[in-house]
Amino acid sequence: MELDTATAFTPLASLAGGVLIGLSAVMVMALFGRIAGISGITRGVMGALTPGAAGIGDAGWRIGFVLGLIAAPLAVATATGALPRQTVPDALPGMAIAGLVVGVGTALGSGCTSGHGVCGLARLSPRSFAAVGTFMAAAFATVFILRHLV
Repeated sequence: MELDTATAFTPLASLAGGVLIGLSAVMVMALFGRIAGISGITRGVMGALTPGAAGIGDAGWRIGFVLGLIAAPLAVATATGALPRQTVPDALPGMAIAGLVVGVGTALGSGCTSGHGVCGLARLSPRSFAAVGTFMAAAFATVFILRHLV
């Protein structure tokens, strides 16, 4: 499998995306007093949808957040006539393993890149600085190994 090493430079789209992510993080904290960490939000949705699960009280905003993530590309398709282009490799076994490793990592690290990287760093959380340093080092090592050694 040949990997595409070209990366498009999209400063305006990247800035707009960053502003929207920051705005959503601020809104979740202001409106619900919670951190906008996707793994925690998703865990709360799954817990609320599981029969007999506790913590159904705040499921509404969590479900709305996840539905917003799903609706965003559909809104782009409605506005532009095409879904956003995705450049995800078609190596499904590798993606499944990667997803499993990320899931285990978010459970062990008590959060994900959005919870620690966006919200935790903004709050100057020492735990988030350690978590971000750890997962960035793991990401650098993974990219180096996959791009240069494998």
